[in-house]
Amino acid sequence: MERGLLWLPLLAAFIWLAWQGWNEYQKVEAYRVWAQQFKRSKYDIYAVLAENDSTLTWGKPTRKGPVEVQTLSLKDVKAIRLLVDDKPVDLEALPSKGRVASLEFVFAPAVSVKIPFTEIPLAAEWGKFLQQELQNLVEGKV
Repeated sequence: MERGLLWLPLLAAFIWLAWQGWNEYQKVEAYRVWAQQFKRSKYDIYAVLAENDSTLTWGKPTRKGPVEVQTLSLKDVKAIRLLVDDKPVDLEALPSKGRVASLEFVFAPAVSVKIPFTEIPLAAEWGKFLQQELQNLVEGKV
């Protein structure tokens, strides 16, 4: 009987982990279906992001699909910055540590939008790609 009581917390932890895994699987599957309509997309626990031509769409992942979906046009963006712990960093000299990374899209001096990322290198990759897209738009290549 005592051994059974000792294993009960472990059983509860296993059930909780299994439920968390199933929940995350459902989020990824909903994201996969949503992302099929875009050229390029990313998923992480903070946000889903997708790009089609000069339009970016992002939202919060859920089991039913992204919610709080927002869209912006790169044509309206003045600058794109990578933030780590809410401080701008150079895309070529990435910090090795940081709690939260995000891409900031600046429209005007006091107007910006931040899209969170869990991984700094992934945020930097997206930042470089989107800065190139923005440069192409400015130069009229697209």
